[in-house]
Amino acid sequence: MTGDTAHVDTFARDNLPPADRMPEIRLDLPELQYPARMNCATELLDRMVAAGHGGRPVIHAMIDGRKYACTYRQLQVRANQIAHVLREDLKLVPGSRVLLRGPNNPMMAACWFGAMKAGCITVATMPLLRAKELEQIVDKAQCAAALCDVRLGEEMELAAAKCPGLRQVLYFNDDQPGSLEARLASKPAEFSNVDTAAEDIALIAFTSGTTGQPKGCMHYHRDVVAMCDLFPRSCLKPGRRADVFCGTPPIAFTFGLGGMLCFPMRAGASTVLVERLTPELLLQTIQDFRATVCFTAPTFFRQMAPLAKNYDLASLKKCVSAGEALPDPTRQLFKSATGIEIIDGLGSTEMIHIFVSHTPERVRRGATGYAIPGYQATVLDEAGNPCPPGVVGRLAVKGATGCKYLADERQTVYVQNGWNVTGDAYAMDADGYFYYQARTDDMIISAGYNIAGPEVEAAMLAHEAVAECGVVGAPDEERGMIVKAYVVLKPGRTGDAGMTKALQEHVKASIAPYKYPRAIEFVASLPRTETGKLQRFKLREFAAR
Repeated sequence: MTGDTAHVDTFARDNLPPADRMPEIRLDLPELQYPARMNCATELLDRMVAAGHGGRPVIHAMIDGRKYACTYRQLQVRANQIAHVLREDLKLVPGSRVLLRGPNNPMMAACWFGAMKAGCITVATMPLLRAKELEQIVDKAQCAAALCDVRLGEEMELAAAKCPGLRQVLYFNDDQPGSLEARLASKPAEFSNVDTAAEDIALIAFTSGTTGQPKGCMHYHRDVVAMCDLFPRSCLKPGRRADVFCGTPPIAFTFGLGGMLCFPMRAGASTVLVERLTPELLLQTIQDFRATVCFTAPTFFRQMAPLAKNYDLASLKKCVSAGEALPDPTRQLFKSATGIEIIDGLGSTEMIHIFVSHTPERVRRGATGYAIPGYQATVLDEAGNPCPPGVVGRLAVKGATGCKYLADERQTVYVQNGWNVTGDAYAMDADGYFYYQARTDDMIISAGYNIAGPEVEAAMLAHEAVAECGVVGAPDEERGMIVKAYVVLKPGRTGDAGMTKALQEHVKASIAPYKYPRAIEFVASLPRTETGKLQRFKLREFAAR
């Protein structure tokens, strides 16, 4: 730890992993030489206003069917007022945890910055979480207060009733007396940001997760700024103030916190926050706001490709895919439709953002990319030794950020000998490019063969009849497991025996024949998280029945 903490409530710091379980942190690059005292709200918001950019737009939105723009100064004033409410009305102290509930909108962004300014720790949550899930998060992080969009109030109230430690809930986007907006009216426009240490905890991001208890990933103020100075600088290379960002990931998800809020602000650019997007609405957003950068998941890129011709996308320059592996057929489909080479990115909530990626000029077919400057990555065998090129093993990474679970024994699984072991199975070539195989728990072992489900998915997606596909292992008495594919067909296609055979033959002709799906089930939709990630664990549950 460097710098004396500004936190009066030291719960989060007290529940960091012990020193011998912490990841190795490397701050080797010149741009990572940060001061010992740092508040990320000062760096991302206040410095832009001080530099004369207060009148520039920072957030665009559609409100009541009309375009709305918030400037850097307007966002700063609103965040300052929220910080006053947190400190004066709610009596929170630096280090207090504040639950944030809201879709991507200007007030959600202002609440995030207000909490940073007040020295509090944000615990942002996905809008679709239910009361039971909120209870787990509130209890784990010991949240003292919540700022919640009034439209999400029902589940918030149910959770608050069962969480005695959550003493106060204020609602925003609400015109009622007692709302957050009502309290802001009397607050001054200026606020002196808490002088936090660079290694004071700024946020606890809970994994979007699959099963079991959620894991709280703690990140410092320095981590928030570092994520802005790594992937964007080396791979995205935004055009600074001229850029307009847009996309689907929620601010509550660290992919969205970076791409939808912090990255554009670090560049002095602006972002379009839309609460709920479909592929059509995302294309419309690009057209209407002349967006230049788009962040979303592979599924959206695949669904947007055939629709792209119906929209004016001349402003769009760069696209970033993350959240799950980008199949090469999706990359090629989107490139054919738009001329844009998608920038693929691998990150994790534990690492806060992307650490393996590439520039559009350095893309390599089938590869996620290489370790970006500021990180180093390798592939380890089960004994913890580096694998030779081409050998599949466990991806491990270290660099400017790292996993710091909140009071969780699973820290010893993710962090091993200083490396962050991500849970992804990868192979690395001699040039340092990483090729995704599967999540380590998604490898299918059938009759002695190791088969990566995503590889089969990519082969299936290359067939003209397939809209979406998920592949998992299904129990089988003879082979132990078989490859089973759940397939969503394009409109006008019929899921019958003839289609099953056609898809199986297509896979056999595309990749090693033993990898073909011996069972195919045609479905109307696939289970996905709120961020668009395929929930293969649910498919495995279906397959086990």
